[in-house]
Amino acid sequence: MSFIYLTRSKTLINMIKIKRIYEHPHKSDGFRVLVDRLWPRGISKENAHLDEWAKELSPSPTLRKWFNHTPEKWEEFKLKYLTELKHNNEVEVFLNNHKNKKNITLLYGAKDTKHTHALVLQYFLKIKLKHIQTDNSFA
Repeated sequence: MSFIYLTRSKTLINMIKIKRIYEHPHKSDGFRVLVDRLWPRGISKENAHLDEWAKELSPSPTLRKWFNHTPEKWEEFKLKYLTELKHNNEVEVFLNNHKNKKNITLLYGAKDTKHTHALVLQYFLKIKLKHIQTDNSFA
């Protein structure tokens, strides 16, 4: 599990975690969001304990298929996915809709915890939140 701590300001979000969806849910997860485009194998919607499925925040189908969880493509994948996120209006919508959540856990299904898009998304959301916290137009 990976953590990013954020300071409180105009948003209440102070922690964004990532976690495999197959790990047991915990109260400290807070708002649980699946960030995979495809539903993870072997888990029912009931057992996922989701608050939201934000597939629009996941990599495009083309990028996901190109990457195919190949560690050798990781560095290039990160750059391509960050570019997608910069042009994805749904990121702003997501942050605006959840600015009052204290904790958010981004859930993903990949077995490889070192080369998952959730790490990139977590990093990008942290950057966006820092910008929002200094921009009065977000309130």
